[in-house]
Amino acid sequence: EFAFRFYRQATTQEPGKNIFFSPVSISTAFALLALGSRATSQAQVLEGLAFNLTNTREEEIHNGFRHLLLFLNRPGSQVQLSMGNTLFMDKHLKPLNTFLKDIKKLYKGKVVSSNFQNSTEAKKEINDHIRNKTHGNINQILKDLDPNTLMVIVNYIYFKAYWENPFNIKGTHKDYFHVNMKNSVEVKMMTRDGFYKTYSDRKLSCKVVQIPYKGDVAALFILPNERKMKQLEDALTKDIVSRWEKSLQRRRIELYIPKLSISSTYDLKKLFMNLGVTDVFSDRADLSGITGKPDVKVSKAAHKALLEVHENGTEAAAVTGTDFLPHSVPPVVKFNRPFLLLIVDQYTQSILFMGKIVNPT
Repeated sequence: EFAFRFYRQATTQEPGKNIFFSPVSISTAFALLALGSRATSQAQVLEGLAFNLTNTREEEIHNGFRHLLLFLNRPGSQVQLSMGNTLFMDKHLKPLNTFLKDIKKLYKGKVVSSNFQNSTEAKKEINDHIRNKTHGNINQILKDLDPNTLMVIVNYIYFKAYWENPFNIKGTHKDYFHVNMKNSVEVKMMTRDGFYKTYSDRKLSCKVVQIPYKGDVAALFILPNERKMKQLEDALTKDIVSRWEKSLQRRRIELYIPKLSISSTYDLKKLFMNLGVTDVFSDRADLSGITGKPDVKVSKAAHKALLEVHENGTEAAAVTGTDFLPHSVPPVVKFNRPFLLLIVDQYTQSILFMGKIVNPT
């Protein structure tokens, strides 16, 4: 549910823009923060993550995240997925040993001591750390840092996977993508004629196509009819997505999808404050579970996610794969106007990424 709440905040904040974020990554970072929060600060964070605190114990939530991370970072999976959280703290603050032990055990998280008095140096250290953790894919998660900063939380997720059925690079051609009724942009359009699980939702006026990656991950591409994006966004919930997944049927289609490379950066402080999570960022913060002292607040929380869609998945290579096809003309499904995208880990049913592609260029 959190994924859809966050999505609505992001669209309100940036209407008409591409949106791309990792719900699982953001919620993990804030659950880690909840581990060190107390009283109202903690309740706000967990409620902001869409947990119902009357029927869920805090301990269950943290254990749930521990299992989720073990599954997602599982070795031997054909999908490369690494995710982590780092809390940068001012060097004058000493984290409690229990907190260090807990975040390592439950969240594979770490605390790094930083010299925030030298904000240029601290900013460089944080950006370098994330660049290394994401194999050079994510640069500059932070653009600026306030010299009064005491604590910054950053989370990263790196995802690399290959389509189960790659698109033939020879079929990729120039085409137009209609950003809105007035504007179009030129894109490189990939195409493949083959069998996919698809569904037409008449009620929400959209088509859903599931494109599997090798491994236990699949992408759901959702194409609303002309002028129906807003209606779709307003209706989107966890139940709608599971209804789609149950209704998918394998059929042959001629699929067109634009190649794309987009990245989005979010100021989580602003978005979470809109979700009612205000105390941890203010002087009312109680983060005494982190340092043992009550007078510390989170100065900044940042998230950056990057998506590349190529012929071969998330990295391009020339390959040819063919389904055996009968001689009839299949229906065409062409993603040449704004669409939604969900990347789901089938094993845990977690939404790894969620986005709206308004302009693939």
